[in-house]
Amino acid sequence: MVERGEVRDVVQIVAMALYSLLLMAVLVVGAPYWLARMVFSSKDRGRYRAGLGQRLGRVPAALRAAVAGRQVVWVHAVSVGEVLAATRLVAELEAALGEGWSIVVSTTTATGQALARERFGAGRVFFYPLDFAWAVRVYLGVLKPKLLVLMESELWPRMLVECGRAGVPIAVANARVSDRSHGRGVRVKAIWGRVLRRGDLFLAQSEEDARRLVTMGARAEAVRATGNLKYDVRAPKASRVAELIREAAAGRPIVVAGSTVERTNDRGLSEDEIAIQAWEGGARRKLGALLVLAPRHPERFGLVESVVVEFPYRRASDWGTEREDVQPGNESRLEVVLLDTIGDLAAVYGIADIAFVGGSLIRRGGHNPLEPARFGVPVVMGPSFENFRDIVARMQAADGIRIVQDKDGLESALVELLRDHEQAQAMGARGRRVFEAQQGATTRAVEALVGMVRR
Repeated sequence: MVERGEVRDVVQIVAMALYSLLLMAVLVVGAPYWLARMVFSSKDRGRYRAGLGQRLGRVPAALRAAVAGRQVVWVHAVSVGEVLAATRLVAELEAALGEGWSIVVSTTTATGQALARERFGAGRVFFYPLDFAWAVRVYLGVLKPKLLVLMESELWPRMLVECGRAGVPIAVANARVSDRSHGRGVRVKAIWGRVLRRGDLFLAQSEEDARRLVTMGARAEAVRATGNLKYDVRAPKASRVAELIREAAAGRPIVVAGSTVERTNDRGLSEDEIAIQAWEGGARRKLGALLVLAPRHPERFGLVESVVVEFPYRRASDWGTEREDVQPGNESRLEVVLLDTIGDLAAVYGIADIAFVGGSLIRRGGHNPLEPARFGVPVVMGPSFENFRDIVARMQAADGIRIVQDKDGLESALVELLRDHEQAQAMGARGRRVFEAQQGATTRAVEALVGMVRR
């Protein structure tokens, strides 16, 4: 008679084989496109080539040296946002574990890699391997981690299966479930629930995220609501770029449009174009405000520059170079700064009079409003904030954020808040109190993770 466990093992083997075949098919079909971009597109060449060997299972020599003779915790942070959330967690986890431990950090994107190297040092930062057994097993064999910590929602089936075989416990820190992910997860609960049940611990951002994880199939006893790590993001390092922007403003109000995203179709406007039109219509003409544009993705810097070229502008990276003069050159007063540097946005938010947080007027789920709110800066967002629903709800309840529906709403909010300093300062102060009241998630997460390691 066939045992239930044997049937489950066979099902798993078949499922993983089909998954690997599907993943390989996607790579094979997409390979010509990626190779063409690597060869013919100077913009994408570095993006697609970066870390290719590491993704295919080649462990960097510096990483081998960093873990030699030490016990390891592996933290995976997909991109910039996850790296920012993981920064304090890594520091406090390292302090709690003490000598003899090494915390290594992987990322998926090149921008996340650059920031992680800056935050943690290049020797212990690497690209996450593709989700094939041979690539994953190489890293597990070299690192021999005592714990794998996945930031937010990065669950790859092969990695989970191989960790289970190797006896590596898995924790998901700062776990969140978007509306879209929840809907999909519930529909395929029979499949996705098997994946979630491989997680040993989920540290959810909110009670709602915890509830959603359980409804999608996670074990209730493995889920805890410990709070959002992004409430605990430490003050940014000193930024020369931020100081230069403040000096260039020369007392004029500063509007920062951060993490702006591209258009959704050929006929629509990008979020940068929406922000420019909203600023130009009132904040610029009536109040002389300086606009700082910070596109979310570095590959869009050149495209956004082609949009701002009609104004006296400067790329932040040009300060201190032969291109330091204001472009287009025949104007003397700077009106737009294109923030094309990595890691400076948090500090630049700190000098803003108003911050618009992008990914929200174009439906992308929004970005973190706490980054400017921590400085007491009044925050404006569009109606798409699904990725930060809990944070926005708390800020709305405290009247610490302004939600606008479109360009006209953004234009009105900018003019109103720039004109009414008392209202703007009061709104910013309420937003900062929300930030301060919610801190402590990092401490709770570290205690839970150290408990897993000690066991």
